[in-house]
Amino acid sequence: MNILLLEDDLILNEIITEYLENKDFEVTSTYDGEDALSYLFSNIYDLLLLDVNVPNINGFEILKRLRDEGITTPSIFITSLNQIDDLKKGFDIGCNDYIKKPFELEELGLRIENIKKTFNINANILQIEENITFNTQDLILNNDGIIHHLPQKEAKILIYLVNNANKIIPHEELISNVWGYEDTPSSSTLRTYIKNLRKILSDEYIQTKKGVGYSFNKK
Repeated sequence: MNILLLEDDLILNEIITEYLENKDFEVTSTYDGEDALSYLFSNIYDLLLLDVNVPNINGFEILKRLRDEGITTPSIFITSLNQIDDLKKGFDIGCNDYIKKPFELEELGLRIENIKKTFNINANILQIEENITFNTQDLILNNDGIIHHLPQKEAKILIYLVNNANKIIPHEELISNVWGYEDTPSSSTLRTYIKNLRKILSDEYIQTKKGVGYSFNKK
């Protein structure tokens, strides 16, 4: 699990980083909002831990920018703010959880584990249907006993669509969450990836919403 930690308290930043690394998470830690955005422009993370009151660009603004661009990476605000208006603002922007300072590291760990379960992060076996599974570590899809090894991008597209099953995912959202800030693929490239997945799964699973995006139909 790849985590971005934004926390400007140097001691707390070090404590959280050490705790997470001891749990075998990969952690990119920073103390400054602009640096955090720089990391987000060049990497894709599984989870964001964002302090609110940090130098240059605060946590609220960072998450708002991401959500405005269609990036849905799960996030937890770590903050000393305790007013209900601050709590509401965080959830309105699009955070997934809140933890108030001071807190026990075990509480943070429990909240991270809940995010992992909710978003199927690092779940090695993704159950697509009763007879269809996908190993997210080995990138192997088992379709009723027939084995397919997926290229990385097709695997990421499949994981994102399955984790958002039965919802229409706009092209822009899919691209933002699979490619991040890499070079944006052309429409024909995206269609090719979808076409390849349909050959493996059959057309019934991935539906095209003309002019909008795609949806994964999970029974």
